[in-house]
Amino acid sequence: MAAAISAVGIAGVSKVQVDNDELSFEVDADDFLAAALELRDNPATSFEQLIDICGVDYLSYGQDEWETGGSGFSRGVSKASIGRMSFGDEAPEYDSDTPRFASVYQLLSIQHNVRARIKVFAKDNEFPVVPSVTSIWSSAEWAERESFDLLGIHYDGHTDLRRLLTDYGFVGHPFRKDFPLVGNVEMRYDPKKKRVIYEPVTIEPRVLVPRVIRNTARRTSEEVSTAEEGQNNA
Repeated sequence: MAAAISAVGIAGVSKVQVDNDELSFEVDADDFLAAALELRDNPATSFEQLIDICGVDYLSYGQDEWETGGSGFSRGVSKASIGRMSFGDEAPEYDSDTPRFASVYQLLSIQHNVRARIKVFAKDNEFPVVPSVTSIWSSAEWAERESFDLLGIHYDGHTDLRRLLTDYGFVGHPFRKDFPLVGNVEMRYDPKKKRVIYEPVTIEPRVLVPRVIRNTARRTSEEVSTAEEGQNNA
């Protein structure tokens, strides 16, 4: 199928590859609608069914806050990811040359019994937009709404692009990497106003570090003696 896609010569298609028997490729956002139509209607590809759409945020991609050093249980103690910001913290700017947001499509060709993954990057990091494929695959309607709701990716041409999972008046997009783990606001019932009110969150994000019983082989003889002496005194 990878050879067939390359042979068809669809405009905007790049990085066609097969890894672990999974076909994936990228399509330029400007050429996406024409490419999607060709992928559906060309007999050599025949991707007649859209299985799923999901958004991806590449902010802090490749960063890891769970690395251990030469000694000590330090992973997760220090904040490294932007997602652990507190309310009011300013998010750092995205400094990568790669676009931050992408929309990923899972396609199925029933005729050829082949699945494919298409990745389309939004060119504007501040206002990410990719074309809507609801006119090509009707199953994209709710999937695009979900991606818009959770990651703030706008699908140009969608006739009913509104939130799908979050509450009315929800602030932000919860699957973005710079969205605080504690959220932006919290709600409670105010007995004086006799209604539910929203206010800034009052809790701080934290990471629970489990207690670890170390193997004595990793401890120096002095540490072992001190620990045993403390137990005897207790």
